[in-house]
Amino acid sequence: MAALVATTAAGAAGLADDLDAGAHDGGTPAKGLAGHLGALARGRVTTGVLKIAVIGSGALVSGVLLARCRGPVSGGRGPVPTAVDAVTSAVTIAAWANVHNLLDLRPGRALKTAALLSGCLLADRREGTEAARTLAAGALGVAVAALPEDLMEDTMLGDTGANAVGALVGTALAVHPSRTVRALSALAGTALVLAGERVSFTRVIARTPVLAALDGLGRRPS
Repeated sequence: MAALVATTAAGAAGLADDLDAGAHDGGTPAKGLAGHLGALARGRVTTGVLKIAVIGSGALVSGVLLARCRGPVSGGRGPVPTAVDAVTSAVTIAAWANVHNLLDLRPGRALKTAALLSGCLLADRREGTEAARTLAAGALGVAVAALPEDLMEDTMLGDTGANAVGALVGTALAVHPSRTVRALSALAGTALVLAGERVSFTRVIARTPVLAALDGLGRRPS
């Protein structure tokens, strides 16, 4: 249920943004979290603000569902640990939905990221990771199925696909039984979102040989 809520909310928010194509952003389109929040402070509601609200709400509901499911397993917890668990999961889901959207500037980039993260989760065979592996398998299946046409530029994810796939990967990370994994996932996703406000991921990838080789793998020559 948590994965369904998260991916539906993320996909719906992305679809609204894709269909609007910046028409409600005004004469000067807002960019990044700071740009959209700044526009909101000036009384202008952009599609980016809508995405923040919808994806954040879906992630929070999913986080609460996951925290409640984990409560009985851990022998019951007080309200504060449950709230922290819910917020950590929500941040993980929302952040990785955003990260995949930020990466979807070149064919295949977001899907390759989803495949790599899903592969790491699938490789974790520890007890209690079955739910995480199931969601990771779903994300990997989507990535493998969509990657060939995305690389050839016959189709594109857009905000709809990138947000939905990212939310599914984020939920797979958030459902992991290890608190350490969940916390690190939330921190890493948040750090990448904040870094995206300051630096260009495309430039960083281009300047890093390993990343550049992986990024260009299978892509049609430009």
